[in-house]
Amino acid sequence: MNENAREGLHLRWQWLILLVSVGFVVWLLAPVLMPFVAAALFAYLADPIVDRLERWMSRGLAVSLVFLVVALVVIVILLLLVPFTERQIGAFLGQLPVWLDWFQTRATPWLETQFGISPDVLDTQRILAALQAHWKEAGGIAAGVLAKVSKSGMAVVGWVLNLVMVPVVAFYLLRDWDVLVERIHALIPRSIEPVVARLARESDDVLGAFLRGQLSVMLVLGAFYGIGLWIVGVSIGPLIGMIAGLISFVPYLGAITGVIMGVVAALVQYQDWAHVLLVLGVFAVGQTLEGYVLVPKLVGDKIGLHPVAVIFAVLAGGELFGFLGVLLALPAASVVMVVLRYAYARYTSSELYTTGSAPGIIVVAEKGTEVFSDTSNPSDPAPRENTSVPFS
Repeated sequence: MNENAREGLHLRWQWLILLVSVGFVVWLLAPVLMPFVAAALFAYLADPIVDRLERWMSRGLAVSLVFLVVALVVIVILLLLVPFTERQIGAFLGQLPVWLDWFQTRATPWLETQFGISPDVLDTQRILAALQAHWKEAGGIAAGVLAKVSKSGMAVVGWVLNLVMVPVVAFYLLRDWDVLVERIHALIPRSIEPVVARLARESDDVLGAFLRGQLSVMLVLGAFYGIGLWIVGVSIGPLIGMIAGLISFVPYLGAITGVIMGVVAALVQYQDWAHVLLVLGVFAVGQTLEGYVLVPKLVGDKIGLHPVAVIFAVLAGGELFGFLGVLLALPAASVVMVVLRYAYARYTSSELYTTGSAPGIIVVAEKGTEVFSDTSNPSDPAPRENTSVPFS
């Protein structure tokens, strides 16, 4: 191995050690990093707006204006959405016994008649008793946690500090965002700066498309499903729409969940198939709107995240880093996709992929004939037919 090859290998080991060290430090500090990560995500999302406002005012004033508008929007949403959500949850809990009674008296006999499912498997009384036991257990745990928190003033102070830190850190990050990006760019080794800069631009495109676009899609779908189900007459339709919209970042998961909840709610409330068809129509229109209008216009085709990759990223992030991992899972997966596309392009253009010989490759041309193609002899490219050992 020559000197340049040894130096390149040594440099790769240095980068690997650096990445592993950074990952280990993030894992150790995950409990305290959440407010900083949330602030950084907000600053990243708001930076393009501030950049546009800088054409008419200073950056500090632009950041202050953005924060003022966001604060007003959040206050209005909390004042309107929290009471509305509370009423919807109350309506759902009030209808839950009716749902269970419908399932016991109508759905269970139909499933037993059509599919031969034993009624013991679908015993709603046993399911309800199990749920009540878990609710009591969860309530006891929650009460214990609240009791400890109430006794620990430091825990309360920590929660309050986290809530206060997010907007404060976000303000300073957003104000100095361009400066921070330039300083990070200046720290990149010059030998890899062109590649890193190109990957950073592609990652920025992917992250921008995903975070801004997917959040917009979730909000629009949640509002569409909620309003549509409310117009159809489902009393808890807005709650179902909000749930379906929030989990619609996984393709089809939001629609499937919403359809199941909406159909059951319509059957319990009206006990006819007309409202079921109306519910299915709402979600059919929503899926058409998502597939042909919202995703192409708001998200685009730059992300390339498979639904299985989305689910794996969320679960893996939560397992490794808790809530911080869930928060970072999809942005990190988007960046990883950019890196993997670059690695794939490098691999397909490398000697490992483009060169090599495979003598004696057997190709079956047709039944009864065995054809050998020996690529080890370029001067004899024609295949040789072997008629001594025919296939039976």
